[in-house]
Amino acid sequence: MSLHDDAVLVLKGYEGQEDLRQVYLGHLETHPDGMWKACRDGHVTASALVIDPGRGRVLLTLHKKMRMWLQMGGHCEPADGTLEEAALREATEESGIAGLTLLPGGPVRLDRHHTPCAWHLDVQYAALAPAGAVEAISDESLDLRWFAYDEVADVADDSVVRLVRATRDRL
Repeated sequence: MSLHDDAVLVLKGYEGQEDLRQVYLGHLETHPDGMWKACRDGHVTASALVIDPGRGRVLLTLHKKMRMWLQMGGHCEPADGTLEEAALREATEESGIAGLTLLPGGPVRLDRHHTPCAWHLDVQYAALAPAGAVEAISDESLDLRWFAYDEVADVADDSVVRLVRATRDRL
């Protein structure tokens, strides 16, 4: 199965955000290349909020290009077999934390936003940090920092706040 086919199945099974879910599915129906950065009309991306529920905190990256505190995530790559693999790869690469596991139940949220390259149709997951996790800044980040749940609204945009809320609701 291709990554495109996996994305369609994931989105068909996702419950909630019906209008936005249909936008994603319509995009993939009309754009066979809709998973890839080369698709100038927009592309599906995968992200994951790294969370440490035991300590009531999330790890955010100060994105080098966007200059905003965000969850880990980005473009899908040809080696990604599934959206889950893409989200976990991005979270691991950008956080430097080995042993992350995705929160069961599939995507937590969808978020469509414009970036300098194109529209991102982001499929957002949550990744649980293992006990004693130590983060390491990647080339894509200016900084990495743990924030208590109630601190996120002070540093991040509404999209990240909604993702944190949806993730906490899923826990």
